[in-house]
Amino acid sequence: MTEGSVREFKMPDVGEGLTEAEILKWYVQPGDTVTDGQVVCEVETAKAAVELPIPYDGVVRELRFPEGTTVDVGTAIITVDVGGPAGPAAPEPAPAAPEGGEEPAPQGRQPVLVGYGVATSSTRRRPRKAAGAPAQEAPADQAVPAAAAAVQAELNGHGPADRRRPLAKPPVRKLAKDLGVDLATVTPTGPDGVITREDVHAAAAPQAAGQAVPQQVAAVEPAAPAPVAAPAALAPVTYDTARETRIPVKGVRKATAAAMVGSAFTAPHVTEFVTVDVTRTMKLVEELKQDKEFAGLRVNPLLLIAKALLVAVKRHPDINASWDEAAQEIVVKHYVNLGIAAATPRGLIVPNIKDAHAKTLPQLAQALGELVTTAREGKTSPAAMQGGTVTITNVGVFGVDTGTPILNPGESAILAVGAIKPQPWVHKGKVKPRQVTTLALSFDHRLVDGELGSKVLADVAAILEQPKRLITWA
Repeated sequence: MTEGSVREFKMPDVGEGLTEAEILKWYVQPGDTVTDGQVVCEVETAKAAVELPIPYDGVVRELRFPEGTTVDVGTAIITVDVGGPAGPAAPEPAPAAPEGGEEPAPQGRQPVLVGYGVATSSTRRRPRKAAGAPAQEAPADQAVPAAAAAVQAELNGHGPADRRRPLAKPPVRKLAKDLGVDLATVTPTGPDGVITREDVHAAAAPQAAGQAVPQQVAAVEPAAPAPVAAPAALAPVTYDTARETRIPVKGVRKATAAAMVGSAFTAPHVTEFVTVDVTRTMKLVEELKQDKEFAGLRVNPLLLIAKALLVAVKRHPDINASWDEAAQEIVVKHYVNLGIAAATPRGLIVPNIKDAHAKTLPQLAQALGELVTTAREGKTSPAAMQGGTVTITNVGVFGVDTGTPILNPGESAILAVGAIKPQPWVHKGKVKPRQVTTLALSFDHRLVDGELGSKVLADVAAILEQPKRLITWA
C-alpha cells in the first residue's frame, strides 16, 4: 500500500518462474473506475500474451509504464485509489504510538494477482522521538527496516542532497556497470525520472565513439573510479534504416528460439519420411462435414491426421515418452497431450490438447477448433503450452511438401504434414491422379530407435490411406 488509500498492483509471475513481461496494451487510463476482476492490461511473457485483472475496486491514479515497456516481475505497474476519486492523495497523519512504545504493523497478504499474494513484513515500527531527545541505537530487528527506509527516502528525493542516487532498477544498474556508464551522467526518460535501458545505451553510444558524454546537473557524489570504456563488441552499430529493418527478439519469439536451440543440440534428432495416398481420407473429411454430429465444428484433414497419430501412439506407447537426464530414466506417459504448432504474429507457439487420447472424434474436432481460434487471437495461456507429449506441425498449409521438424523441448516425437495435392499415383495397377501428401516424423534417438519410429510413421500412413483402420485399430 502507498500513501493514503492508494494501492499498487505489481507485475505478477503469470507463467512458471518468468522474470519479466512486456506491457502490450492498457485498457484503462488515469481517472477510470475499475472493479475487482476487471482486466486492466494485456502483457506478453516469454510464453504467451495474458490479460491481467485488477484485484480491487477503485479509481486509476497512475499508469507507471507506457505500452511497449518490459517490466520486471514484482514491479508496480498501476496505482489505484481505493478510497475515492482520483487526484492527489493527502498523506495520512502519523498515528500515535500506543503505550509500550511500539505499534504492531498490519499483517496479512498483499494482493498481486486475483487469489494470490505475498506475505507482508512482520517487523514493528519504532516509536517517534521527541525533539531534542538524544539519539539511541536502533535494536537489531529494526536496523534493516530503518536502513531500507533511508534508502527509499533518498531514491524518492527526500534524502540528503549529497547522497541522492539516480533512479534505476537493478538490471539497469548492472547494464550501466557493464557498459562503463556513470548513472549520474544519464538523462532519465522513464516515469518519475527512472533511468531505462535505452537511456543507458544512449549514454554509452557517445563514449564508444570517443565523444564527450553530456553532463547532467546532478547532486555531488563521492569521487568514483573513472568509467571503464565499453568493450568494442558492445558498441552500438549504425545501419541504414532505408536498407535494413531490425526487429527486437523478445517475448514468445525469444523463448521459442532458445527452446529450439536447446532441443536441437540436446536431443539427437532422426527424421523419417513417407509419401502416402490420402484420397480416401479426403473423401471421409467431406462426408464428416455433412454429419450432424459435427455440425458447427471445424472438420479438416488435420482432424483425421491427429486421430491417426493418437491411434498409432496407442499401438506403440513407448513413442509417448520423455528423457529424464537427472535420473537417467525414460519416462513413458500414459496420456497424450497433443501439441499443435501454430504460427502467430508473435511467433511460433505450441499449445496442446490435454488428454487428447480420451476424446471422441467430435470432441477432438471441438478442441482443435478452440485451440486454433485462441492462438490466432493471441489469447493462448501459458498453461495451454505446458505438458505436451507429442506434436503435429502442418507445414502443408504453406504449400510445403515436407520438412525436418525440431522436437518441442521435453517431447520425443513430432509429425510434420506436407501439402495435400493431386499427383500421378499407381492405384489398382493404373496410373491415376490421387490426393497425395508426405509425412515426416522426427524423434529423439536416445529413447526412440529406428524400429519404433518407423512403426509409428507407417501406422499413421496406413490409417490415412485406409481410414477404416480408425475403427479396426482403435
